[in-house]
Amino acid sequence: MRRDDLLDLNDVLQHPGRKIAVEISTELPEEADLDLVAPLEGEMEAVSTGNLLLVTGNFKTRVVLECSRCTTPIEVDVEFDMDEQFPVEGTPSSFSSQDMAKVVDEEPYPLFEGNLLRVEDLLRQNLLLAIPLTADCLGVTGQPCPDDAASRLKDASSEGRLEFQRLAKLLEPEDPEA
Repeated sequence: MRRDDLLDLNDVLQHPGRKIAVEISTELPEEADLDLVAPLEGEMEAVSTGNLLLVTGNFKTRVVLECSRCTTPIEVDVEFDMDEQFPVEGTPSSFSSQDMAKVVDEEPYPLFEGNLLRVEDLLRQNLLLAIPLTADCLGVTGQPCPDDAASRLKDASSEGRLEFQRLAKLLEPEDPEA
């Protein structure tokens, strides 16, 4: 049975120095906690040194997050580089007919089934680390939050007490030509 979320790395592991590169596009259907607007897309490359399996890649997607100020849903672009190393035990079959190289999966949640990489699990881990902890309307859309206290202060100070007018002038950018 062939599964689309498994990447066979046996050839790379049995022949150190060989590379495999694959284009990946996934919606991460198993992930209920992420709200993807666009598929997670990028390219992954794997190579074995004999002692290590090196997996690198660059991926991007668009996710929906809550504004940390007003809790309005906002769309955020997320891009990340992946650089993973996994230990390899055994002798590659290209060097010995007695043994074969195998990935040592030391992760608390398995990323390998034999020498098959569970691609979506690895991508999910890296994506979760790349998502910003906080995002706000101003940083993403360039517009202040609908309920932003600083903009309310600026509006209120234009017609009120003298001290609020002075505070509002501190918020205004300086004119370099003046």
